[in-house]
Amino acid sequence: MECCARRLLGAALGVGWRYGKWTADHDLPVGASERAAIGERVNAGDVLAAGSVLGTAIRVRGAKRLGLEPDDVLRVLRVTIGAELTAGTVVARTGRRFARAVSAPIDGRLLHLGSDGDLYFAPIVGRWVVRGALDGMVTRSDDAAVTVEGTAWCLEGIAAYGPDAIGELSLGVDSPKEDLAPMRLDVRLGGRIMLGGARVSAEAITRAHACGISGLIAGAANASGLRVVYGEDVTARGAPARGDRPTVLCVLGSGTATLPREIFDPFGVLAGSRAAIHTASARLFVFAPPDAVEIPRVAETVALAADYGSVRAFPGACEPAGEATFASEVQAAAVRCGGELFPRTNVRTTPAEA
Repeated sequence: MECCARRLLGAALGVGWRYGKWTADHDLPVGASERAAIGERVNAGDVLAAGSVLGTAIRVRGAKRLGLEPDDVLRVLRVTIGAELTAGTVVARTGRRFARAVSAPIDGRLLHLGSDGDLYFAPIVGRWVVRGALDGMVTRSDDAAVTVEGTAWCLEGIAAYGPDAIGELSLGVDSPKEDLAPMRLDVRLGGRIMLGGARVSAEAITRAHACGISGLIAGAANASGLRVVYGEDVTARGAPARGDRPTVLCVLGSGTATLPREIFDPFGVLAGSRAAIHTASARLFVFAPPDAVEIPRVAETVALAADYGSVRAFPGACEPAGEATFASEVQAAAVRCGGELFPRTNVRTTPAEA
């Protein structure tokens, strides 16, 4: 049980709404052809970088065909290395009356000029785009990642699945104890980020994706249901951000987890605001004024229940209860929360500051 606690609740220390300054890192695939510049102002949903996926490269004789030394080929190139070309485009040329030329053999990209003067061309077999998940300023931009720093309301979760999601925040349930019913999802909600209550099922996730809903937020999601949607590569912190999968943010854990009122109630005030789920950090950003919500300065305690399937919240702090033996036959330091005993490692207190 202690193992499950570390896996599911290791990040619960950050649970709770806070307004402040945040950073969002956006990892880039190989092959970026354009990137946002450092110091540039961007909004969530703006393109931060774009690039292409290249196929197997083709080698074309360069120096020998042009009658030049390898070091002289760069001087006669008519296009830059990395340029996207159509088949037949003249890449390099020498002479006038008895001209010699090298042309692009395929539609694709001029990938490389070798030390022997040969040219390498690669076909473009796919394209990718990375969009921002935070309003703010670009503080890092290189081939590995683009980082944005900005201010927003933030709810930090335990795990996120799928690609980053951007859309209008909407309520999909009326109570924090409700599970999101698939029948409440339709195409009229396309492009929105929906609050899904205590639990979202695999059926609700796939229906939301089919209806074009940008993302789902819930207290928890069943692990077996997540594997149905995302496959066996699901971990306690999330799944690979493939574009053909929906986006889900689990706020408290796995199974069923009723959201505390301190977390659930602000959704009613923030509904209608622009929002974004940043899956790499498992955070929900909501772009609303700093005084949009008043967060009580009372700490919540979050505990993994003994049935291994839910996360519960208790007001205030829990009390030490010495050593105890639990259902898993493990003896460990215990705490008492609301009249129940929990292993100490299964309990986290959320921040009390707004």
